Amino acid sequence: QVQPVESGGGLVEAGGSLRLSCAASASIYRFRKMGWYRQGPGTQRELVASVMSGGSTNYADSVKGRFTISRDNAGNTVTVYLQMNSLKPDDTAVYYCNQVPLPRAPYWGQGTQVTVSS
Repeated sequence: QVQPVESGGGLVEAGGSLRLSCAASASIYRFRKMGWYRQGPGTQRELVASVMSGGSTNYADSVKGRFTISRDNAGNTVTVYLQMNSLKPDDTAVYYCNQVPLPRAPYWGQGTQVTVSS
């Protein structure tokens, strides 16, 4: 399977937490920088966090200090996590996992919906 598979989304109240997971083929993604992207209602898809194969991370200003990205490269699957704390209604979006930067024609999974109620 070429495209990553995301899971872990749901409905949470503002201030709550969620942990997203992404499973991706190690044969394709093991040595690639991976990231979590999100697309809210009526907005463009944006990169919110990324992690290099060695573990170095980077975050968008909007999530810095609240979200933590990590990855596990063991075995045949690369698993990328996104721990989201202190969630805000503005975090409501469909969250996707993919490599960084995106290739010209990226394969996208179905994403996982995160809804934060006020």
